[in-house]
Amino acid sequence: MKAQQQIPRNALVWSVITLFALVAPHFARIPLWILAVYVFAAIWRIMVYRGRWSFPSRWVKVFLILTSCIGLYFSFGTFLGLEPTVALLLTAFALKLMELAERKDAYVLLFLGYFVCVTEFLFSQDLLIVLYSIFTVTLITTALLALHQPDQHKFNPRTIRQAGVMLLQAFPLMIVLFFLFPRIGPLWTVPIKSHAAKTGVSDFMRPGDISNLSQSADVAFRAQFEGDIPGTTDLYWRGLVFSKLVDGAWTSLRYFDVPAKHRRQLEPELSGPELTYSIIMEPTQQNWLYSLRYAKSTQAKVMDSADYRLYSPVILEDEYQYRVRSWPNAQIEDELSDWRRKAELTLPDNENPQTLAFAQQLRVESDGDRAFVDAILQKFNREEYIYTLQPPLLGDNAMDQFLFQTRRGFCEHYAYAFVVLMRAAGIPSRVIAGYQGGEVNPVNKTVIVHQFDAHAWAEVWLEGEGWVRFDPTAAVAPDRIEWGLERAVASEGSFLSNSLLSPLRYRSVIWINNLRLRYDALTWQWKKWIVGYDSDTQFEFLQNWLGEISGRKFALILLGSWALVLIPVAISLLAKRDIKRTSALDRQYLAFCTKLEKLGLVRAAGEAPGDFGARAGQVLPDKADDIDKVTRLYCGLAYAEGFSGQEKKSIEFEELKNTVRRFRG
Repeated sequence: MKAQQQIPRNALVWSVITLFALVAPHFARIPLWILAVYVFAAIWRIMVYRGRWSFPSRWVKVFLILTSCIGLYFSFGTFLGLEPTVALLLTAFALKLMELAERKDAYVLLFLGYFVCVTEFLFSQDLLIVLYSIFTVTLITTALLALHQPDQHKFNPRTIRQAGVMLLQAFPLMIVLFFLFPRIGPLWTVPIKSHAAKTGVSDFMRPGDISNLSQSADVAFRAQFEGDIPGTTDLYWRGLVFSKLVDGAWTSLRYFDVPAKHRRQLEPELSGPELTYSIIMEPTQQNWLYSLRYAKSTQAKVMDSADYRLYSPVILEDEYQYRVRSWPNAQIEDELSDWRRKAELTLPDNENPQTLAFAQQLRVESDGDRAFVDAILQKFNREEYIYTLQPPLLGDNAMDQFLFQTRRGFCEHYAYAFVVLMRAAGIPSRVIAGYQGGEVNPVNKTVIVHQFDAHAWAEVWLEGEGWVRFDPTAAVAPDRIEWGLERAVASEGSFLSNSLLSPLRYRSVIWINNLRLRYDALTWQWKKWIVGYDSDTQFEFLQNWLGEISGRKFALILLGSWALVLIPVAISLLAKRDIKRTSALDRQYLAFCTKLEKLGLVRAAGEAPGDFGARAGQVLPDKADDIDKVTRLYCGLAYAEGFSGQEKKSIEFEELKNTVRRFRG
């Protein structure tokens, strides 16, 4: 192998460091055996460098590829999907290190590294991930730079400084491209992520589902209001409407479950205050959105359904930002169609007979629908019902067991039972699933809604009032609605019991809580202005700054901004930075030559100091002694051992300075 094709030791070390830095963010989503492959590949390549092992043979490569593919299939059960695809890429990336023999192999590995770095954004675009990705890009660039330093036979940590300078030079152009370059749709489809991760409120609800979700401290979404933030008791974030009860689970009516003439939403008469706010949702792998009661949005990508909920026509694979207006006091659906009434009254046959009998008996004793509702709420409030994150399991006839035996449940238990009682009494009702409350961030006045804020309540249709919200949980545990889940279950110590490292468990520690809130405020700005900077936002931004946009005007602005960024960088790169500075010794001699020039003696180009001194002594015999002394001292310092900082302080240099100063031209 030619010397210029070999991989310098410095480049090899940086390549191995880069390898492990790139796989680090994927630790939580790949099997442990892939990490073992990385360690194995690194050890093999190091042993090859030390001359103890040889590069893997063709059959060894085939064996490693086959075993890796088999391992991936057994780990994920398929080769389709985002996680197995990324895992396959990461495995190939590690195996490529083992056959890193020449520079061309290193180029392939490192250029592939840039692509591996981008794959992390398919899972998260969090600010910390972006900062870490900048770090890994710097490492890849460092390894590439080290490839062009063949004289570096030892590991050189300073190489990363040069790579950092190169990336800083590219940073202004990156900013220009981000804000001005047209947002073009993807040229290919990214495989859908696995739905195995927590995705928030599900599209069906059984007793225990929301209590399980409430063990998570993950953020569901953030909201920012224009004006005052409503009180916590008014923050009911409506997401799903459950109208069907099948096999013990509440589900929503699908699009084709609703007759065509009932699929359009009936516009209510608007009254009361109007709330305007923006929401940034975390990825859910679902398509429903959250809002306060009766919400409308002018965005084309936000749609509404006949049961007054919002949804997106596409699955939310990434953060999703939308703007909403709500009228919480609007009277929804004053008149109920026969079809809707039947849908919101249907109950399964031969289930929960004790509950149905109790509801029918109480309905006879009640003076109207509103009185019946109040009677049920009073039952929950006055009798021994317990709000808990650890409810017992229920079997067949679950509501009979819950209402008359266990009497322990979470919000979904009470909403489930409440709606069954309403329907048994002939009152149209349905379960609403979403979130209630949220944490107000004092730093930027956003409302942070976590997964543990997940909640279920009921909507009841009353004559002359339309759909009215009732929350049976408020009758059992008013602290849950007023102060949140943490206080409501404080006595049993179950709040985030499975998330010991969550900062939310340590809100009482002031500096930890302040740090968490400030970072969350920074996250809001990041998601709003960077992650949410799509084609619509870009068009609005350019229109606000540039007015009406034409193709020619946009091209001129784009090219002009590139020029403003690239020209200074080009000048700095092309400037002569390697000009040797004149030493203190040379400056003294040049000053002496200048004085001789005033006397008519000009030193010729390339004329040696000794020759020039001899010629000057002949022309100026009265100054010959000083000329000879300066020439002798200069040559002695400059040519004997070379001039350095030590000689600068020597007696000879001081004598030279004094002689030149006294010499009169």
